[in-house]
Amino acid sequence: MTQATDERAATVSAPEPVRPGPPVEPDATTPGTSATGPRRPRLLVLDGLRLGAAVMVVAYHLVGDKLGAWQDPSAAAAFGPLHTVSRYGFLGVQLFFIISGFVICMSAWGRRVGDFFVSRVVRLYPAYWFAVLLATGVLLLVPLKRRPEVRDVLANLTMMQDFLGVAHLDLSYWTLTIEMVFYLLFAVLVARGLSYRGVVAFCALWTVASLVVPKFGNPWLTAVIAANHSSYFIAGVALYLIHRFGPNLLLWSIVGLSLLVALTRLPGLARAREVGYLPSAVIVTFFVVVMAAVALGHFGWVRWSWVATAGALTYPLYLVHQTVGLAVIDRAQTHLSPWLLLGALFAGLLLAAWLIHRFIERPVARWMKPRLSAAVRQAREAG
Repeated sequence: MTQATDERAATVSAPEPVRPGPPVEPDATTPGTSATGPRRPRLLVLDGLRLGAAVMVVAYHLVGDKLGAWQDPSAAAAFGPLHTVSRYGFLGVQLFFIISGFVICMSAWGRRVGDFFVSRVVRLYPAYWFAVLLATGVLLLVPLKRRPEVRDVLANLTMMQDFLGVAHLDLSYWTLTIEMVFYLLFAVLVARGLSYRGVVAFCALWTVASLVVPKFGNPWLTAVIAANHSSYFIAGVALYLIHRFGPNLLLWSIVGLSLLVALTRLPGLARAREVGYLPSAVIVTFFVVVMAAVALGHFGWVRWSWVATAGALTYPLYLVHQTVGLAVIDRAQTHLSPWLLLGALFAGLLLAAWLIHRFIERPVARWMKPRLSAAVRQAREAG
């Protein structure tokens, strides 16, 4: 989800040709340098994939999830095939996680841990803070569940409400906790300086921990290493290594093992969502195949500038769609036909996402980034 990441700043170079034996490593310890030469345009296809994943999740929450806030049972018949297909839209989160593994590894290469921290904060928090305040206002006006208390709002503003034992104001925020766990784990590696060997070791250790730790029966420790979701991030990280250094049996083995682990754990998720396991497995496998094609450079022809704009809308769209969307459906469904309401709502959510990106994300990030960067430099020099 986040399916979430610093794609605006992420640029990549053309992948190096395959070499026998271990790849020649770039100087990953020198901050601010590009390990493979001059910087080139980012992979625009990732922006399109992110938007596609967001649309899947929006469709799931507004149409597929037991019809969400739709009170009229005939709404399922009205939406017809869209209702059937959108029931699998929750898997868009899995695509977000794969993309996040790929892009975080890409954008963090050659950076110091302080720069990595700054990039995460300015990317995630401005739109999120606004979304929390918006969700609070909506829930006070249209109480879809219990009204939020001051404690709920304050905890959610930290983005650490899961660790504080406070419920999410918007249920979509749960993925941000998983993303944060990934960032913290990966930051340890960034602090040491990213290298081919180090990232491969990270993938191996996280895989082993994700398989072993749940056996101890400690839910807290299992959550701390994101054991139930790690295979998607690991697959994304390995696919970026394929993109950067070229394919080899070791990297494909990491991707394949991650996919097998994900498919093995998928039946429980499919049952919880009341959908079929086989279609879910096919969709997740398709995601990995598409990302493998991205890693191998098969989508270099995607160069439309509007794709970058569409990708920029993904995060704010994800943040506001559920609480706002369900509230609008709750109040307007008796006045408009299901298709008209859904179309108008989706268009309105896209417009809201653009406004948040244009007037909240960008200006706040421009204000925050130099100040946070200066604070990090001061701490580094003082140290």
